[in-house]
Amino acid sequence: MNHRQTGRRTALLLGAVVALAACGSPGTSSAPGTTDALSSAPLSGEIAIDGSSTVFPISAAVAEEFQIEHPDVKVTVAFSGTGGGFKKFCSTEIDANDASRPIKTKDKPGADGQLGTADDELSEATLCANAGIEPVELKVAYDGLSVVVNPANDFVDCLTIVELKAIWDQGSAVTTWADVRAGWPAEKIELFGPGADSGTFDYFTEEINGEAKRSRSDYTPSEDDNALVQGVANDEDGLGYFGFAYYEENADKLRLVPIDGGSGCVSPSIDTIKDGSYSPLSRPLFVYPSIQALAVPEVAAFFTYYLDNVNDFVVEVGYVPLPDDELASTKAVLEAALK
Repeated sequence: MNHRQTGRRTALLLGAVVALAACGSPGTSSAPGTTDALSSAPLSGEIAIDGSSTVFPISAAVAEEFQIEHPDVKVTVAFSGTGGGFKKFCSTEIDANDASRPIKTKDKPGADGQLGTADDELSEATLCANAGIEPVELKVAYDGLSVVVNPANDFVDCLTIVELKAIWDQGSAVTTWADVRAGWPAEKIELFGPGADSGTFDYFTEEINGEAKRSRSDYTPSEDDNALVQGVANDEDGLGYFGFAYYEENADKLRLVPIDGGSGCVSPSIDTIKDGSYSPLSRPLFVYPSIQALAVPEVAAFFTYYLDNVNDFVVEVGYVPLPDDELASTKAVLEAALK
């Protein structure tokens, strides 16, 4: 893979490689089967993946290499956010969802306290179950959410969790840097962050503000992390957050902000994410194929290939690979699902 690494990383993070809208019937194949059939006939068909923009670079890299080995299989990878992807996944529009958080399992009853009313909210797991979709959770990497400012900003040397909450919480009165810390300039902060369908948004708001999706709304949102990168890079008073790989790919345009989670200021890095010292913004990343999709030979082959090579791809795109024992556990989950 080394001869293609540099070019692919740039292309992936610009969304130019296999980032296609997932369309048509997912998992199209002549007949269902298992991996036992893979050696007896060439693979063909279509595989549709959507979801997290954070996981997108990994899945897109896997898709690119898999299609070189199996040119008659078309793999489309898109990024509508973790939540947006689960909506498609649970309505059978796609074969698998990339997710920067686990699937939601808790139903929220309506105003009368009962499920089944017009204003209740069914969890993603319930929506999938109602549609006959059985998700298979595959952990594939670790990430550290990165808080960044413009390189021209030379005064933000660290932010505490309390300061991040003051900036991003619902109803926040913070508008300038001076509102965050005395002595900082009274310049208006321009905020950039993931949209409400993003798993990154869910994780950040839960860890920083105490409740998933609890956030101020007067910021520039996007499900495309590259748009957030450009927003901060083009505004001297910009502040944003997104996955570590997008910072690494654009380190010349951004400045990383260390975060004090209670034990001093720590910057995200491969080492601090792996050892957990970058807290509380380190998190696992997932892909979710369905049992039904895995019954299709090309889908089974794709996810077997995915896990056989995932740590190489994870390192290539700038995330933290799974320890050997965790990767073995993930492979065991997939093997059980393929039986």
